[in-house]
Amino acid sequence: MKKKFIFPLLLIVIAFFGHAQSTNDKLFSKKYIRSVVTSATKWQLKHPKHDPRDWTNGAFYAGVFAAWETTKSKEIYQAMMDMGNKAQWKPYKRWYHADDVAICQTYIDLYKNEKRMEIIQHTIDTMKIFVERPYPSREKIDVIKWWWCDALFMAPPTLVKLGVATGNTDFLKCNDKCFKECYNLLFNKEEHLFARDLNYVIKPDGSGRREANGKLVFWSRGNGWVMGGLTRILQELPADYPERPFYEILFKEIAARIVSLQQADGLWRASLLDPDSYPGGEVSGSGFFCYALAWGINNKLLDKKTYLPAVEKAWVSLTACVNEEGRVGWVQPIGGDPQRNFSKDSWEVYGTGAFLLAASEVIKLKQ
Repeated sequence: MKKKFIFPLLLIVIAFFGHAQSTNDKLFSKKYIRSVVTSATKWQLKHPKHDPRDWTNGAFYAGVFAAWETTKSKEIYQAMMDMGNKAQWKPYKRWYHADDVAICQTYIDLYKNEKRMEIIQHTIDTMKIFVERPYPSREKIDVIKWWWCDALFMAPPTLVKLGVATGNTDFLKCNDKCFKECYNLLFNKEEHLFARDLNYVIKPDGSGRREANGKLVFWSRGNGWVMGGLTRILQELPADYPERPFYEILFKEIAARIVSLQQADGLWRASLLDPDSYPGGEVSGSGFFCYALAWGINNKLLDKKTYLPAVEKAWVSLTACVNEEGRVGWVQPIGGDPQRNFSKDSWEVYGTGAFLLAASEVIKLKQ
């Protein structure tokens, strides 16, 4: 009697896995990726949040530019131009703060197409001040210009893009100096991850903040910002730039650690070393990781056999976090540490930016 059920059961199993494979193939098709990129971009543009020059929108518009590169949508391109014109192509309020120049990355990218100096003149003026003036430190934690790891997404790509676009190597040299200061302050060479800031660096006597499981606190989104920033630096730096090996080695080192911390569902948790205390995948950190790993594969910096499965799992899960309207959910709200207070209905503009950046590289993968 049992043998009669073996073949039908086998057919069911084959049908199930065949359907799953078919679904996954769809998620990696260029048609689907362009479609989800378009819907996510349009939804977010219709639901603006924060000043357009705020750091949150610096990450979002980086994704919007990537969405335009992916779709060549005239509507998306015009939305970026409208944003820049409305902002008068100015950075935000503070010349010395990395957050307030993140939007300039999009200005510089648009300048490359438009070739109009007014698009980047305010950025040039602001970054010259940054290069020339001392950092206005006020507190003990502000010991260097980029004292928090998120800054490595905000300012370094701005300086590098500007240096390459203008041919002014002073911007590249300034980035090298400031980036390495942050690296020396916050990078943990045992864990191969960045602490968010000095509040999360263990003191010489062993005291300091730890997670419930006793592990050190390494924020997913913070390290996502770092990987996203490294990706955008490496996209710009010439192959023969003397300091390029430093960024490539660091990129590979963090990538190897990050892929080992991916959870079974394909996403990363808000706290990288204590996933059990932070149930549910977090999209802004996961989106940046997916973006960086996919870019590394596409540019032959990472071994495809090793890293492609991680990217594929991440992309499948990221797409499941986009609802039928195009809203990207499961995004941790604004904060400076791992948090638990978010759900499928939690969205932020930088989460959409991370998703769009991921899509822009996943679509280039050769399956």
